[in-house]
Amino acid sequence: MSFETDERQAMLLALNEARRAADEGEVPVGAVVLHEGQVIAAAHNQRETLRDPTAHAEMIAITQAAEALGSWRLEGCTLCVTLEPCPMCAGAIVQARVPRVVYGAVDPKAGAVESLFGLLNDERLNHRCEFTGGVMAEECGGLLTEFFRERRKKKGEP
Repeated sequence: MSFETDERQAMLLALNEARRAADEGEVPVGAVVLHEGQVIAAAHNQRETLRDPTAHAEMIAITQAAEALGSWRLEGCTLCVTLEPCPMCAGAIVQARVPRVVYGAVDPKAGAVESLFGLLNDERLNHRCEFTGGVMAEECGGLLTEFFRERRKKKGEP
């Protein structure tokens, strides 16, 4: 199986996680961690459920992956996430030494990979990370757009 195929399949799994988040009333973001081609973590946003501002999909998936590997260093891993990581998540990615990130939709309001900040390849930091954005961006972005459209409709907003 090619790396590109792995990324697409992992993004499909991340999208399934994002759908679970939406079903739970959470912002639909999902994340999957691959280690040498094997899924070792899968998570979705749980900020409302856990009442925890740090319970982003990436943070939970990173914690799961560290547990699975028995190490905080996520060497040999790829994190696939449906939305461009925010500054908190990008910081955790750097701290966990994740070598590669693949994300779907860009986040012009909080993206810390390319949109607002470039934390994953900032030469001032002790670790840099390869990344690819825009993988299945339409599907990932569409899920977020629909979620917020429905949320506004329930609140009676235009």
